[in-house]
Amino acid sequence: MAARDREFSLGASIALTFGSALLWGVAHLATGRRRTGLALMAVYALLLASVLTVVTVLGSHLLSLAVQPSWLTTLTITLIAIAVAWSTVIIWSYALVRPAASDTAARKATTILAVVLCVLVVAPTAYAARLAYVSRDVVTTLFNNTNTAPVVAADPWSGADRVNILLVGADAAANRPGVRTDSMTVASVDVATGATTLLGLPRNLENVPLPAGPARQRFPYGFTGEPPYTPGLLNEVFQYAEDYPEMTPGVHKGQRGPALLKQTIGGILGIPVTYYAMVDMYGFAQIVDAMGGVKVTIKEPIVYGKYREGLLPAGTRKLSGEEALWYGRSRTDSDDYVRMGRQKCLLNAVAKQADPMTVLNSFESLATATKRAISTDIPQSLLPALVDLAQKVKDTRIRSLSFVPPLISTAYPDWQLIRRKVEQALAERPANKTATAPGERPTPTPTPTPTLEPSADRPIALDETCG
Repeated sequence: MAARDREFSLGASIALTFGSALLWGVAHLATGRRRTGLALMAVYALLLASVLTVVTVLGSHLLSLAVQPSWLTTLTITLIAIAVAWSTVIIWSYALVRPAASDTAARKATTILAVVLCVLVVAPTAYAARLAYVSRDVVTTLFNNTNTAPVVAADPWSGADRVNILLVGADAAANRPGVRTDSMTVASVDVATGATTLLGLPRNLENVPLPAGPARQRFPYGFTGEPPYTPGLLNEVFQYAEDYPEMTPGVHKGQRGPALLKQTIGGILGIPVTYYAMVDMYGFAQIVDAMGGVKVTIKEPIVYGKYREGLLPAGTRKLSGEEALWYGRSRTDSDDYVRMGRQKCLLNAVAKQADPMTVLNSFESLATATKRAISTDIPQSLLPALVDLAQKVKDTRIRSLSFVPPLISTAYPDWQLIRRKVEQALAERPANKTATAPGERPTPTPTPTPTLEPSADRPIALDETCG
């Protein structure tokens, strides 16, 4: 009797069906279909080799590929195709080696096995395809902007030594019109080393100089807002630009505020601010909840609420989204400058705790919250380079310099002093590694332990202030 005409026992059917799920073609070879079995094995080996090659060769670039919509689309289609092909092989193999129809119990057992194997194949691949699809949706939604500046792969930073990105925390409260940018920090990143300095400006800077053009023509002696309705602070510039299109001619609605705020803050600091990323404070709370909370060290009890209805006790604890929001917003029994410090600590904690497993476990809820909470003008084409740069940033200590009293007066700021301090802070570079001969181990350069000073005119590592 030929193998293909042979009836298989329950044990043989289970073994061959299971074996075919692990190595395509096993059942076909057992039933005499040698050519088909070898072909399936060859396809399986090629598929496995392709996956291993991608992981091995492109391993360090996988994160960069994960922010490119075309790659994400290809990955989604590929995963679906693999799941369909694999399930087809399992069912085909089962049909070849299933027990005789007269053995009802044995046939039912192998049928259940085949279904379980298909589920085990389809479920993870379908989940991975879903993640790829959601990732593509997030990328295309967040980075769907009109910034069309060319990005060259060989030098995405166009020869610049640093990239300066304005990070904005926006508070669009229900009891007042418009958006107030109550948190404004420029992240200045060395593109070669990832060394990062956060330059923080308080929301209540007065008479800020506006960039040349229509904005300065309207406010030649500094921004004064709309008295007596507004006090004319830095945190009003964003909404003012949105309300008065003539301040930024040629700029579309929704981008006028970011455009004027970038130019204004760039002029204050004396550095070009190329991109911005704005987080809605209430949306930020949703991101924290999607992460499962964020752990911070609270050095002094924080009272919050209009009527002092809440308290965050001192100590290291995990905050919910609402608690994290109050940690970053509360000024009760403190001031804007203490709040600025807490906001930087909070951002630092979220960045450190958003590890791959945390992101993966709550990916869809994080994606939904992120789309609602964040807006930016960073172009899609820059994302791969930005991801690579972020890996460098993670390996360095982030330093922070805040322009707050007593360093400056918010009512009468010394603009020259601010620009001079920025220049000094960005001029400080990590010590170069000592040159070594081939085969020798480089001698590590000891990093001096920084000491805190009471003055606010020097950049300090966030770890020093955040506990």
